[in-house]
Amino acid sequence: MEVVALVSGGKDSCFAMMRCLDYGHKVVALANLIPLDDGVDELDSYMYQTVGHQIVVSYAKCMSLPLFRRRIRGSTRDQGLKYNVTAGDEVEDMFALLSEVKQQIPSISAVSSGAIASDYQRLRVESVCSRLGLVSLAYLWKQDQTLLLEEMIRRGIVAITVKVAALGLKPSSHLGKELAELKCHLLPMNESYGINVCGEGGEYETLTLDCPLFCNARIILDDYEVILHSADSIASVGILHPRAFHLEHKSDSSDRIGDGSVTQDISSCVYEVDEVITHTDVEEKCTLNPAVDAYTNIDLCISKTGKNFRSIGCWIQDCSRDSEGLKAHLIAVLSAIDNQLKEEGLGWVNVLYVHLYISNMKEFGLANEVYVSFITEKKCYLGVPSRSTIELPLVQVGLGKAYVEVLVSSELKKRVLHVQSISCWAPSCIGPYSQATLYGEILYMAGQLGLDPPTMKLCPGGATAELELALQNSEAVANAFSSSIYSSAIHFLVYCSAQLTSDEKEEIEQTLQSSYITRLDCSKTGSYPTVLYIFAPDLPKGACVEIKPILYVPTNDDGVATREMETGMAQPASSQAWSAQYSDLHDSCCQIHTIGGRICSAVVSVTSDIASKICSTAGQLYHTEDNLKAMARFCAFQILKILADNNFSWDSITMLRFYYSVEHSVAAAAMSRAFSEAFTELAEDNSSLRTDEAPCYNIVPVSGSGSSACTNNIITCELLASKH
Repeated sequence: MEVVALVSGGKDSCFAMMRCLDYGHKVVALANLIPLDDGVDELDSYMYQTVGHQIVVSYAKCMSLPLFRRRIRGSTRDQGLKYNVTAGDEVEDMFALLSEVKQQIPSISAVSSGAIASDYQRLRVESVCSRLGLVSLAYLWKQDQTLLLEEMIRRGIVAITVKVAALGLKPSSHLGKELAELKCHLLPMNESYGINVCGEGGEYETLTLDCPLFCNARIILDDYEVILHSADSIASVGILHPRAFHLEHKSDSSDRIGDGSVTQDISSCVYEVDEVITHTDVEEKCTLNPAVDAYTNIDLCISKTGKNFRSIGCWIQDCSRDSEGLKAHLIAVLSAIDNQLKEEGLGWVNVLYVHLYISNMKEFGLANEVYVSFITEKKCYLGVPSRSTIELPLVQVGLGKAYVEVLVSSELKKRVLHVQSISCWAPSCIGPYSQATLYGEILYMAGQLGLDPPTMKLCPGGATAELELALQNSEAVANAFSSSIYSSAIHFLVYCSAQLTSDEKEEIEQTLQSSYITRLDCSKTGSYPTVLYIFAPDLPKGACVEIKPILYVPTNDDGVATREMETGMAQPASSQAWSAQYSDLHDSCCQIHTIGGRICSAVVSVTSDIASKICSTAGQLYHTEDNLKAMARFCAFQILKILADNNFSWDSITMLRFYYSVEHSVAAAAMSRAFSEAFTELAEDNSSLRTDEAPCYNIVPVSGSGSSACTNNIITCELLASKH
């Protein structure tokens, strides 16, 4: 991509440009925001006084690039972490600056910045990029600062300190020092006082005098003044004020630099951006919404689990509409969910997670277009939901071409991690879907592929390599919540491509065992997480593997939640009629993981062996109506028993799915009838189970499923219950 780099004069923005080149991008322009003269803090103004200003401008000559600059006219009006477009805010000056760059150089498609740890800075750059249709590149984001500093020095960044403001840094000793000299002092200070070795906490600021990007010349500082701003005995504050400098020609450069006429030479490379800002908001284009009425006559089915914290599912149940396209079906499904939310006094802001199932992954782009017309950042002002998307054999079983399940909370108390910048940290989420959402004690993570974060490409090496990298990406996301997939997992869902060979499936399971299961620390959660493999016809980007961990994040340091236990809720009772027949098989078919009596995850497997023991006939175990009912009863009984044994109510069910393999040629309608009858029978012994409303479960057709990658269950139940 062609990139415009935001530059401040410091080491970070310069090194971020070098990283852009590392990953195949081309920096074609520089952009710089100049603080107001009037009232600007002295500590932030040294760079923009006459000589310091010329130093920043000289970067254009050193790199043979145009420099676009704008004097900031706004102030910090929106002080929240997540930026909302606000007239008169200084972020709008960045918008005006980059708008002009894009207008002058239309080929630019990305913006580079030197953000390392500041969410405040990153989110504002991402906001502007999103509005301009640009990609944010933040290759220093979340990187280890010690390693970053060492790499900057090793790769030739020559930068001096021009501000110090931290315990252990003295203006008299440390101003004007190069990074290589300062490093030996910063590392011990980091160990003793926790100082940020890259200065991310404002401990120090730098001015870059030379780096490999300066192909024409280096900057030589001829004279400067040290100004003591604060003589605090603990952490004195000082700045280095440049008085004079010159550019020193590099011998391997073909560009000639005049001696003493630097400013005149540079002026032709500089573009002043002075336009008045007239664009203060972004119109959300929902071009698809007007067409919603055309799809309201499609026959849909809605499911709902739980009470205050629950799943809502929606799918097509009219196979005669299969001739219609994915767009029509997805609009109908999302419209139905939208209406359901409104009926309950809720909106998309209440949605924590979205499972998007489509019939053809080749139409992912179209599905995304429809998706973003319903789910927008403006509607989800607390953060957009996390999401996973897979292809399923929906048409094959009469479920149309789109199927959506959303996780909903009546309370607005979620915490969302949404990093849109491409970085070395973890795969970016460019658009209205986030990396992870924390609600209460449970972290719901978006589906993670084996993507190389800085390039956003699938890693080479096949399924096992993808799994290894997906685990690494998931751990990076978990760490952002002070958690880990190795010590906090509740449930671990592994989506696999149905195209994998038997050998590849075995390798996947062995890799998960060696790289994940054997490394688990269950001291927080008490037992191993439940693990489920789902095989799908296709995954995003043609991936072999996608993982979706659900993690337990304690509410305080000792791992004990402060939330009151659920009381006064009717607990389900085991069905006496089915108990004798099914109880003996419970241990052989169930994985169960509970945490503190508040969270319960379970996987129930109906294998061919189990089916042979519960069905009335030995032959055609999967096709007859009676055998489908028997297997549905068995699944319903096991779910009931798990809830009862662990003191969970029906209303505590957050997620309940029944996956079934389409290789047995069972229509979704037949499977739905079997489960409907099974739950109706259960309700006779359990008044708390409501059967007169929408189904409390989702039936999901798949290419295969099981607790092992090498087995294919007839039916697999996936349960998550929690007491909120």
